[in-house]
Order: sequence, then C-alpha cells, then structure tokens
Amino acid sequence: MQNPSLPSHPIGVFDSGVGGLTVVRALMDRLPFENIIYFGDTARVPYGVKSVDTIAHFTQEIAQFLQNQQVKMLIIACNTMAAVAADMVRASASVPVLDVIEAGAKNAVDVSWTGGIGVIGTPATINSNAYARAIHQLNPGYRVYSQACPLFVPLVEEGWLDHPVTKLTAQEYLKPVFVEKIDTLVLGCTHYPLIKPLLLDVVGGRMKLVDSALSIADQAADLLQSSGMANPSHQAPDYRFYVTDVPVKFQSIGERFLGRSLNKIERVNL
Repeated sequence: MQNPSLPSHPIGVFDSGVGGLTVVRALMDRLPFENIIYFGDTARVPYGVKSVDTIAHFTQEIAQFLQNQQVKMLIIACNTMAAVAADMVRASASVPVLDVIEAGAKNAVDVSWTGGIGVIGTPATINSNAYARAIHQLNPGYRVYSQACPLFVPLVEEGWLDHPVTKLTAQEYLKPVFVEKIDTLVLGCTHYPLIKPLLLDVVGGRMKLVDSALSIADQAADLLQSSGMANPSHQAPDYRFYVTDVPVKFQSIGERFLGRSLNKIERVNL
C-alpha cells in the first residue's frame, strides 16, 4: 500500500524520450519550489511506430515506477502515450494524472474565438485523432484541422531551431493549414516549443499558438493550489532524471530542451 502523498513529494513527469523536458522546463518556471522527477524511456523511443498494446504496457510500467518514487502527481508529457494510455493510467493511479493532450485541448478551446482550431504533431499523434476528440468533448461545435509534421522532431534534435531548412519545412507544412478557417494552432508535440519563435514568424498574425507544455504547467499549478498540495518549502528544489538508456547526445539535447544543465541522470532497467 502506497503512503499518502505529501505536499513535499515530487511531481512525476514522463515521456518516451527527451521531448517531455520542455514540460519540465515549463514546470520549473511556473512552480520554482516543486521537486520534480523526470522519466524518459530513451532505450525504447520512438513510441510512434509501436502497437497500441505495447505503448500501453510501457506507459503503465513507467507510471508504476514513478508512483513507487512517492510522486504526488503524474504528468504524461508524451502525446503518443497520452493518446493511447491516459485513461488506463488514470484508472490505476493513486494520484492525480494530467496529460498534455487534455491540457492543450482545454487551452485551445479557451483561446479560440471562431471555433476553428489547427493541430500540428507527429504522424502517430495526428493519426490517433486524440486532440480532435478532446476538443470535441469540450465543444462539439468546434472545427479541428490536423496536420502531421514528421520532419520537425529530427530538425529540433539536430538543433536547427532557427535554420532556413526548418523555416522552409514549416512553411510547406502550414500551407494547407492556412487555407482552413482557423484562429488557433496547437503545438501537439513536446519538441515543438523549441521552434515556437520560428513558427510565430511563419504564422505571422494569422493565429494564436497554444503550447501544451505551458498549458499543463498552468493546470498543474491550479490543481496543486486547489488541493492544498503545493510544496510549502521555499528551499532549492530537487530535480532527478531517470532514463532507460543514456545515448551520447542525450545530455546535449536534454540541456537544450531544459534550458539549463542536466544533472542527476540515472539509468534504470524497468
């Protein structure tokens, strides 16, 4: 039997790889005194090419690992995991569970004034139709246009955040989006916040961008406050990072995503 959560317990954040560190970064900025544990399944990434059963199994494994670390909240920072397994994790977890899709969808519905919303993401996330379902649950009358952008993840991991090739790629992907009557564009992948300045440049004043990482940090802050679970300590927080493999580039890519040095990386076998 797990001990009841305490306000001093950490927030658990997990992802299939490194992308969820943009969520950790948003949490660090929004909740500077909260302890955070991050889990990246770097040995088994990418998840997008795996079966639904496999993704669900891996997701449950990681959620259980984090609950064993006494986290007070779980945040599913991977869109693929959230699309496939968020409901399963909620059903079995003993702590609140937030996910990037639900947070991004809520924010998009709140900021859209015409009811036309675009979503960009990896092919796996777009094919799952999870954002459209989440948006339609909140408002069935809203129109959702989805566009897969498979090249953005490798470009971000290469560090080409403000590169002419990335800008050209964005212009090509967004051409069909601009034809649709939308006023809001959801960044449906945790890698995309790193190219937000470039995307803002490409969309100009056409639409607002919804960053799911910022959305979920706000949602986490509200939930901790309303439930009385915010950490009362104002000491320097403890950040821990667990991975299933330590690829050569993990440190450098991770620090780019996090915007600060990446310490306390521990490799674990599930």
